[in-house]
Amino acid sequence: MNRTQAGRHDGRGSALAAVCLAALALPWSFVGGAVATPAIGRALDGSPQALGWVTSAFMLSFGSCLMAAGALADQFGRKRLFGIGIGLFASSSLAISLAPGLWWLNGLRALQGLAAAAAMAGGSAALAQEYEGAGRARAFSLLGTTFGLGLAFGPLLSGCLIQWLSWRAIFACGAAIGAAALLLALPRMRESRDPDAAGLDWPGAASFTAMLALFTTALLQGPQLGWRSLPVLALLAGSLVLLLAFIRIERSVARPMLDLSLFRYPAFVGVQCLPLATSYCYVALLVLLPLRFIGIEGQEEAEAGLWMLALSAPMLAMPSLAVWLTRWRSAGFISAVGLLIAAIGLACLSQAPAGSPFMLLALLLIGGGSGLPWGLMDGLSVSVVPRERAGMASGIFSTTRVAGEGMALAVVGALMAGFAGRALADAGLSAPPAAAQRLASGNLAQAHALLPTADVGKLAQAYDWAFQQLLYLLIALTLLSALMVSVLLRRGSGKARLA
Repeated sequence: MNRTQAGRHDGRGSALAAVCLAALALPWSFVGGAVATPAIGRALDGSPQALGWVTSAFMLSFGSCLMAAGALADQFGRKRLFGIGIGLFASSSLAISLAPGLWWLNGLRALQGLAAAAAMAGGSAALAQEYEGAGRARAFSLLGTTFGLGLAFGPLLSGCLIQWLSWRAIFACGAAIGAAALLLALPRMRESRDPDAAGLDWPGAASFTAMLALFTTALLQGPQLGWRSLPVLALLAGSLVLLLAFIRIERSVARPMLDLSLFRYPAFVGVQCLPLATSYCYVALLVLLPLRFIGIEGQEEAEAGLWMLALSAPMLAMPSLAVWLTRWRSAGFISAVGLLIAAIGLACLSQAPAGSPFMLLALLLIGGGSGLPWGLMDGLSVSVVPRERAGMASGIFSTTRVAGEGMALAVVGALMAGFAGRALADAGLSAPPAAAQRLASGNLAQAHALLPTADVGKLAQAYDWAFQQLLYLLIALTLLSALMVSVLLRRGSGKARLA
């Protein structure tokens, strides 16, 4: 190997290490924020709506900007966008660790999500240019494994950091990882861009982002203000108008951000069902369960992180198993079976006593079942459309995945608040909306402060009933998704061999 080849090899290794470090930090930022929410609420004394934005602000900006970031990476340079993204991620994470108030924190979380979109889009595109063939497959396999490590062990590490140090330590560690990735990337990563890139569809990107923002805000404010209140109705109407505007824009521009004609392929529609399904049967629990374990059951953060490990650890093994199983059965069939297993796990969780082995089994089933479609849906997103449209299909899928997760969290939070309010009313408690919100967010102490005459045990029972009703609804959504996937992917996926 000559000096030039050795230098290029070292550069590729540095690029892979940098992008993998980013892939470790990004999911940790998501699950760490979820585990830290109770501690943030105690420290900064925020309302349930404001605390809901700790997670939603990150997911909303991440999901709505991911496709636009990919277009910018092609036009202005993948290394440049990765460097800007990971640098902004590190600095915003450090700022979050120093945030003096909740609204500052939420604004910085939105900035952190924007930075994460730039880092992920630029980093993955840069890797695709550095590696070819089998080397590319190995590089992206390592990238996926690193992302899974952050998702699997993030809750446990976050819980330990909160218990031993502070919730601020989670974001300080994220800043350190981001800085390390930046130092690795800039010196040796090669710059690349698409010479045929035609710019960004700014009207489409703006209308799409604004539509998601208004809709998510309506979902977070609805339980508090009332679904028939003028502000909530105005937010919902505005999001609908922006959605219609976005569709019209995408149909009229020469190079749309989202090619709506891809939705003519039934199999492509089926693929979009997969990330939405896992959002409800898996991702939503990454946020809900820490609130339950810490706020309702009184667990320490580290103990809650151990329980969350049972839910997230199967994600390290099940995606690879799913790919291996495609030697014998179609990807659509395996994905549908995984969703059925996850639905069984949700049913077990709805009946499991707190802290019991039955709960452990339920969490393993949910994580394991969700891991089967999780490992297949990225490959399916490009395999069910013509090859020349694979890039657009991948961008649409990534946006559906992340934006869908953010919206799912807002929907689940609103449903949980509604069920909690009904449970309090059935218990004969005349509760203000704020009390139901506090209870739904797992803040038993503040809910009791708003209802001082209520027995704490009855409040905990009301939460358990609300959580059980929510799980029943999630079971139904997961089963419906399994049916849609099995029907829509029956022809499109065939006996797909995903390598």
